[in-house]
Amino acid sequence: MLRPIKDIFPSEEYPDLLAGINQPDDAAVWKLDEQRGLVITTDFFTPIVDDPFDYGLIAAANSLSDVYAMGGTPFLALNIAAFPPQLPVEIVSEILRGGAEKAREADVVIAGGHTIQDKEPKYGLVALGFVPLDHILTKSSMQPGDVLFMSKPIGSGVISSAIKAEKIQPEDTEETIEWMKRLNRDAASLAVKHGARAATDITGFSLLGHAWEMAEASGTGLRFNFDAIPLYPHTARLAGEWCFPGGTFNNAEFFGPHIVFPGKITKEAQMILFDAQTSGGLLFAVPPEKAELCEKAAQKESIPLWRVGEATESRIIEII
Repeated sequence: MLRPIKDIFPSEEYPDLLAGINQPDDAAVWKLDEQRGLVITTDFFTPIVDDPFDYGLIAAANSLSDVYAMGGTPFLALNIAAFPPQLPVEIVSEILRGGAEKAREADVVIAGGHTIQDKEPKYGLVALGFVPLDHILTKSSMQPGDVLFMSKPIGSGVISSAIKAEKIQPEDTEETIEWMKRLNRDAASLAVKHGARAATDITGFSLLGHAWEMAEASGTGLRFNFDAIPLYPHTARLAGEWCFPGGTFNNAEFFGPHIVFPGKITKEAQMILFDAQTSGGLLFAVPPEKAELCEKAAQKESIPLWRVGEATESRIIEII
């Protein structure tokens, strides 16, 4: 899809574009001066929860996450939305209020936006941020031996599918929804402070899909400890019922050839690692000599963090 754009905008003609269509990164970065870069990204999606205010909160947190994944700090955003004309104005207002409240929490101002009519609601943000040039996190900077950390559990695709299929009670979804509303701000700050070399946020391509993007771009492999990977409540049970969104199966087909699973991990457990996420956490790589300090800082500052693996020289992803 991006090949025609690359032909029109060859990278050598735009030296100030530090991250863009030639790299598989989460946002574009444009060099402003010798110290700062401008981070630009956009994201939006259809509702995955029933409450419109929660939907707005989750969509905004998800949109801002790409700025954090680059090591940046968001400061400005625009709404991007599509709503059916028959959708009650009260619901539209709650969606937009949710987005505004989450942006305010992130010290981001929403300065306007654009809305069109469509058959299915869609909402998200265009987000801008600043990043110090010496602290840009990219997918291509990982080195063998780096320690991998995650900042949120996975399984939101399973849970959202269960909500749509009415296979889960509302009270059993509350913890997952709270996680999806959580900003990745603190995790990004923790990563940068402890010398993270590479990062991404875990969204639609799943944990293993985004991990493979990092490994391929960095020319490394990865080794994950399956038992160390955190799951949302009820994910394992619902996975046993094959309650997955369509994107999960696409991820398994596309990224599966790069993954090596041990025989003891069931097929449904494997699929959880391919589960398409919404507003997922960060996956970042820290030099091994700083990993313990990173863990201690997270514990001291009450920042959720899981040590889940390490980078290798294997050029594949191994699950152990």
